[in-house]
Amino acid sequence: MKRQKLFVAIACAFAFSSVAAAAAPAAAVDAAATDAGDARDDGADADPTRLEGITVTARKREETLQDVPVAVTAFTSDRLDTLNVQDLSGLAGQVPNTTIYAARGSTSTVTAYIRGIGQSDPLWGVDPGVGIYLDDVYIARPQGALLDVFDVERVEVLRGPQGTLYGKNTIGGAIKYVSHKLDKDFGGYAQVTAGTHDELDAKAAIGGSFDANGMLRARLAVASLNRDGFGENLYTRQPVSDKEIDAARFNLGLFATETFDVQFAYDWMKDQSGVRGAQMLAANPLAPDYAPLDDRYDIRSAMPNVNDTDMKGSSLTANWMIDDAWFLKYVFAHRASDTDTNIDFDTTPLPLVDVHAFYSDSQNSHELQLNYDGGGRARGVMGVYAFNGKAGGQVLNHFENPLLPATATNPLFGDTQGRVYTSSIAAYADWTIDLAEAWKLDLGARYTDEEKHAIALNRFYTDASYTTAWATAANFDKKVSFSNVSPKVSIDWQVTPDALLYALYTKGFKSGGFNIRANTTAVPRSGEPFKDETVGSFEVGSKLSLLDQRMFLNVALFHNKYKDIQLSVFTSYTLPDGSQSFFGDFTNAGAGTINGAEVEYQFLPTPNWLISGNIAWLDASYDEFFDRGVNIADSQRFTNAPRVSGGINVEYRTPLANGGNLSARVGYTYQSEVWPTTDLSPAIRQKGYGLLNAGVIWNVDDAWSLALQGTNLTDKAYRTTGYNIAAYGVLTGFYGAPRQVTLSATWRF
Repeated sequence: MKRQKLFVAIACAFAFSSVAAAAAPAAAVDAAATDAGDARDDGADADPTRLEGITVTARKREETLQDVPVAVTAFTSDRLDTLNVQDLSGLAGQVPNTTIYAARGSTSTVTAYIRGIGQSDPLWGVDPGVGIYLDDVYIARPQGALLDVFDVERVEVLRGPQGTLYGKNTIGGAIKYVSHKLDKDFGGYAQVTAGTHDELDAKAAIGGSFDANGMLRARLAVASLNRDGFGENLYTRQPVSDKEIDAARFNLGLFATETFDVQFAYDWMKDQSGVRGAQMLAANPLAPDYAPLDDRYDIRSAMPNVNDTDMKGSSLTANWMIDDAWFLKYVFAHRASDTDTNIDFDTTPLPLVDVHAFYSDSQNSHELQLNYDGGGRARGVMGVYAFNGKAGGQVLNHFENPLLPATATNPLFGDTQGRVYTSSIAAYADWTIDLAEAWKLDLGARYTDEEKHAIALNRFYTDASYTTAWATAANFDKKVSFSNVSPKVSIDWQVTPDALLYALYTKGFKSGGFNIRANTTAVPRSGEPFKDETVGSFEVGSKLSLLDQRMFLNVALFHNKYKDIQLSVFTSYTLPDGSQSFFGDFTNAGAGTINGAEVEYQFLPTPNWLISGNIAWLDASYDEFFDRGVNIADSQRFTNAPRVSGGINVEYRTPLANGGNLSARVGYTYQSEVWPTTDLSPAIRQKGYGLLNAGVIWNVDDAWSLALQGTNLTDKAYRTTGYNIAAYGVLTGFYGAPRQVTLSATWRF
């Protein structure tokens, strides 16, 4: 069924593109082909001996990357293709001090950390530490947010707290996914990819204007991404760690005048991938008949192979150039997602720790933004932002110890259910003032007022029907309010036209709230609200263009003071019969200090060779970590914070006699030892490792290209996360993807 659906998608993509291309005027087709070829070649008319700058909107105004006095990495569509970035997790190793991967048991739920700050708990009521934005719209929940890359204009990664311009939950940084703009000229592409593990993907896009003046424009992009499993469920003989995702985006714009336009956008994603495979890292004493398997992806689970996420969003954006100095922008957005997932923590047919979870969320946001640049000494942006969200669901837990006699608590049937309502409003401003010809001062601040309303009802049941409750773990309906001021001040010195130095201080915060998994009967404090976490960041950096613009060298040094750190941990407690169980606890652990250094470089030694990459150093440590009144900071470690990480790409590009060109790339990414989980299990800890990647792209002409890409070519086994639940003997690890090789054919028109 999966293959049949994909072949239909491929046929429709090529047929739709072909019919549209044939219907377009020949001149428009020729122009579109030329534009596509120029973009793919990183500028065919550009000087091949110089690196080209990238335009970004990190400060909510268009600027060249090398002129922005903040730590930001940007990738154009062509660069993402060259590096074979298929989803946001592909940015790991390409961006300094950045860790991104699929959450435990999921294909499209994101876990993101930047500079040692993030969040790995996907439950409602817990907010992310790295903000993800799709076309200026904040995606509040992690489900479905590991966005697949297709028909994208660029991706920007902003490192460090972004509290002033982007607000709450960007305490670690922000990732901006910018989809292809609405062009006046007709154009598009169709792409088919085949690869190992029976991978077969189709992507296509088409767009242009409906009239000669370009007043009404539209663009449609679709993707069908399919792959068989990396492993197998040996109990049901079904694949695990497979991929089956369909996605689409539609944009429609009315460009009424040269100074006013209204744009509507809709995006949709459906993830029907199966469950993720995990490896038992040690024998489970409660399941002596099920020894650990050799394959890192195989499991033996009796749970249904259901791991579905549906996500959709829509937005309306109005842009008005009031005059030469003032620009007004308004964005309204609505987003929603639903997830149905099964997680077999123990990976055996026994129901030791089996969880069936349902997540649902919706959000509405409004942002009014006013930009000013009158050509004088001051320019900036100010705005107001309002957000209303609802997130909730139900998590059904089945915990059992087969070595103990059956009692009211063995097996233990329980649930976590409820909702969290979030309402926040913010006002912000960020202004740049020219102090002198080469000196600039940037001042900004954001005030946020937020209310969290949590409803939780967690109970124990008599059987797996979850209908008759015999006890209540938590039952509360509470509200809590927070307010925050996030300031920013920076000064930059344009030493020469090719050298920028800057110093920056900024603050950010991540929302507080309530632990929806609370067990107030056993641990009364678990029903009390946890506080905002905050970080104050000092940063100095440089943006250098060297050797007649044949080399870009960007350096950032930072010192972060991190307070009221929110951590998700498993806490054991004693049941009425004296046996042990656990619940997911959430608490403000204490405080920490994070120091780091980052270097990014691009070097064009000759017109044919390009060397690019990054290297990062991170020193993250707890100053305070209180456990039952005792400071255990010396024994604790930050999660997803490798001390050393980085990557390098060496590329060779050459024109061909037929007018096309050929490029070849070898890439290597590395990260040192990392602790993925807060329990600091030595078995889940991942030692330092490197991944070898390579690719060859043949641009046959302005229309056709072929790409052969390979990732993790040495088939390195590396863990991204895992579970350690001692009460039920669970110790498992989730692994990154094995060796993959793909061949893609792309037609641009």
